[in-house]
Amino acid sequence: MPKSSSKYFHTKQIQANNNLPNRDRVSALIFLVICFSYGYQTTQIPLFPSDEYEPFTARTLPILLTFIGIGLSILLLVTAKPDANNENIKILNYKLLIKFLVLMALYGLGLTYIGFALATGTFLLIGFYLLGERRKTVLFGASFPFAIAFYLLLTLGLGIYLEPGIVFSNWL
Repeated sequence: MPKSSSKYFHTKQIQANNNLPNRDRVSALIFLVICFSYGYQTTQIPLFPSDEYEPFTARTLPILLTFIGIGLSILLLVTAKPDANNENIKILNYKLLIKFLVLMALYGLGLTYIGFALATGTFLLIGFYLLGERRKTVLFGASFPFAIAFYLLLTLGLGIYLEPGIVFSNWL
């Protein structure tokens, strides 16, 4: 083989496939699925008999929010720039994602049993810990005071009733 023709075999660069998923496209697809499921749930909101011809009902803002979310996720899906070496999909931390999904499911259960303030504080504490924060002053100082302040704002400031939880209802 002549020397000049061998250089083409060694210098040929493999081009990155622009259609492979990156973080932006994966997150846009996940957000799109969430928006579609939220949009379906908004159709299940009951209306009063007199609301069928009203311009603003209980479904109006959730439907608007659904369309905005779908539009933004499609925009992100279309405008996402491909990675140069497409290594971002390889470094997604799936273990952390699964831990947060389990934590969110436990938070939903915790709201029923231990109430908003304690469940939210515990959720934030464990979430900060999963994200790598190890200082106890930051863990406890950022989670429970925020949860209690938010609880007080909702209950006393806005007059929204938040159930204290089954454990505290039976205990008190």
